[in-house]
Amino acid sequence: MRAVVQKVAQANVKVDGNIIGEIGKGLLVLLGMQESDDEKVMEYMIDKIIHLRIFEDEEGKMNLSLKDVNGELLIVPNFTLYGDARKGKRPSYTKAAPPVVAEKLYNTFVEKAKATGIKTEQGKFQSHMEVSLLNDGPVTILIDSDKTF
Repeated sequence: MRAVVQKVAQANVKVDGNIIGEIGKGLLVLLGMQESDDEKVMEYMIDKIIHLRIFEDEEGKMNLSLKDVNGELLIVPNFTLYGDARKGKRPSYTKAAPPVVAEKLYNTFVEKAKATGIKTEQGKFQSHMEVSLLNDGPVTILIDSDKTF
């Protein structure tokens, strides 16, 4: 599983011109899945994301987590995070989970995130989405469950 985590002042996702998910202060998470992802991977990723200390404390240091600041989550599926552009000009997506597997993983991930008590909004799987955000910082963190970076 891979995630691009962006600290935002606000973010939303639209499908067909309609906002389907919207948050205030919190984290926008673009999430990619691979077929080998399982419950253990999801738990690792959710724990890592909600406890990332990337929000400022009273001294202006990044010491606080999403939980500490009562922030919100917007989780958007993004299979292109597994795009491999090392060869040629057209990325290969062979490492991304097939749609049937990825959708189940994504929905389970969102439900587990909601179970943490954090307000969680989501995108729509296999839809053309327009994502808008007001990046705060900017702060952008890459997380990979295989720890390749």
